[in-house]
Amino acid sequence: MSATALILAAATGVAWTEGARPAPDSANTTDELKPQGPDTDLFALMTGTCSTLKVAGRDFSCRTFAYAHSVNGRAYFTIALDDPADQSHIVSFSGENGRRTNENLYDLTVDRMLLNSKNQPKADGLPVPAIVKSAGRCVQLGNFATGHVTSVVCSATDRSGRKYDLRFESDGSPITVRRVNPSAPTIR
Repeated sequence: MSATALILAAATGVAWTEGARPAPDSANTTDELKPQGPDTDLFALMTGTCSTLKVAGRDFSCRTFAYAHSVNGRAYFTIALDDPADQSHIVSFSGENGRRTNENLYDLTVDRMLLNSKNQPKADGLPVPAIVKSAGRCVQLGNFATGHVTSVVCSATDRSGRKYDLRFESDGSPITVRRVNPSAPTIR
């Protein structure tokens, strides 16, 4: 599976229904997976480097970096981690109702982290991310309309005190932006 498809699946493909998924440190194991309907309306793939990528105190580098937006206003800055031990290691900083404070500054309040790894339960053969309530912020310099994003900086802390930090710098290449027409899957 390509990195782009993997990120898109991780951010928007199949997820726990709202409130059904316990936090990873919860003892509740009776919840079940339920696919959500397709809802992505914008996907942007960016090239560059992650000078900082810390996940719960561990340092990583990134393989792929993308932004996805849902028709309901939820946004995801999603990073495929360069983790030789786990090709499914993906994290997303996610929040609703991001806002553009000027032409080249986008601000997203983060209210959850999506954490994915090879050890997560699977739906349709893909690991389903754990949704971890968090508080933080992402700031993007640049603009999708112009095709250039300079940097994205994110920082969040979950309820258990674990910290997540990202600093992504573009390599200057134009970003790939795709508008998506959400539709029901054709394979069941």
